[in-house]
Amino acid sequence: MEFLIQMLIRACIETVYLTGIIILVGMLLGIMRNYTIKNFARSFGMKSIMITGFIGVPVHEMSHAIFAAIFGHKITAVKLLQRPDENGVMGYVEHSYNQNSIYQQIGNFFIGTAPIFGGILSVVGLMHFMIPRAYDEFISILKVNSHVTVINKAAAVHIFSMYKVLVKTIFSTANFHNIYFYIFLFIAICICSHISLSYADIRGATGGLITIFLVLLILNVVGWTKYLSIENITKYNVLITAFLILAVLLSAITFLISLVLTIIKH
Repeated sequence: MEFLIQMLIRACIETVYLTGIIILVGMLLGIMRNYTIKNFARSFGMKSIMITGFIGVPVHEMSHAIFAAIFGHKITAVKLLQRPDENGVMGYVEHSYNQNSIYQQIGNFFIGTAPIFGGILSVVGLMHFMIPRAYDEFISILKVNSHVTVINKAAAVHIFSMYKVLVKTIFSTANFHNIYFYIFLFIAICICSHISLSYADIRGATGGLITIFLVLLILNVVGWTKYLSIENITKYNVLITAFLILAVLLSAITFLISLVLTIIKH
């Protein structure tokens, strides 16, 4: 009995290590997204949701579709954009999977959380073409993070200072004289306004999360998790966090812009 309890605890800890930061950031993005949409609606009316949704919703839904394909799910229906229905749904991806496939069951977690990664990768791609100095700065952060094997105060302070430089680079004086910066900012606002997870996304991801936990539990019981080094798990977390921090950063900027517009309008 004691052995089983130890295995359950270890599997829980490992599940948190692998998915915890994604879940936490997903919740934070959801909170900011709700306030951002409310602010835009107060400033410009409900039509503003369609303005941001024109770009943001297709990116959101395409992220689901791409990850569904990666994990071998059968896509049965896709609606990249529609007027909000009675439940506020502006798009959807319907898919089915083989319930006997562990790989496809695990995929539910990543399909559910896909808009976070699809959205941020889209924004990073925009950076590359429209504000390349900011893109280079973000790549520098990724390179530094890829060599972090221990998370301590010094590493956290250094990474935080690099993000401060990134923000200054994005909002540099030179960029305010660059027409592409304003195009980037508009598209980034559209994407970040719809980057969070819907109730259906969370429900789908939960099934995958349970499967991840059960797989880790089995691996612990048979002793295979000893091949998962702390160093590699740390690198994974730091790299994932680099993208997630950028998502939070850009979503926070979008929220602040929506707040300023609300104050100006009222």
